Amino acid sequence: MKPSRPGVLVGVFIVCAILSWALLKPLYSSLPRVPWTAIPTVLLLALGEAYSGWMTRARIERRPGTKPVEPLAVARLAALAKASAYAGAVFGGMFAGFTLYTAELLEQETPRQDFLIAGGSFISCVLLILAALYLEHCCKVPKDSEEER
Repeated sequence: MKPSRPGVLVGVFIVCAILSWALLKPLYSSLPRVPWTAIPTVLLLALGEAYSGWMTRARIERRPGTKPVEPLAVARLAALAKASAYAGAVFGGMFAGFTLYTAELLEQETPRQDFLIAGGSFISCVLLILAALYLEHCCKVPKDSEEER
C-alpha cells in the first residue's frame, strides 16, 4: 500500500467543497439544522488515531516498556489511517462548502449557528486528516542502520 498523497487529499477536499456549496444554493432552506455532534465525534477519532500513531511508533522502535507489535496490526492501522484521511477530506470539504455558503447569511440566526457548527466540524475534519497522516507515517517500517547490519 502506498502512502496517502496530500495533493490527492486536497483535490478531494476542494471538489467536495465546491459540490456541497453548489448544492446548498437550491436546498439550504429545506435542510435540517447542522448537528453539533460531529465536532466531538471527529475530535475523538483524531485523538484516538494520534495516540495510536504515537504508541505504534514506540512499539515499532521497541522502546523500553513496550511490547513488539504484530505486522498485521500495523497493516490494519495503516489501512485505517488511509481510510480516515480520505473520509476526513470528503467530510471536511462538505463542511467547508457549508461554511462558505452560510458565511453569506450571517445576519440571520439559524445560518449563523449553522456557520459556527459547520466551521467547528471543518476544523475537526482537518485535525482528523492530520492525525491520520501521522498514524500512517508512524506505521512505516524504519530503515535499518549500518550498525545493526
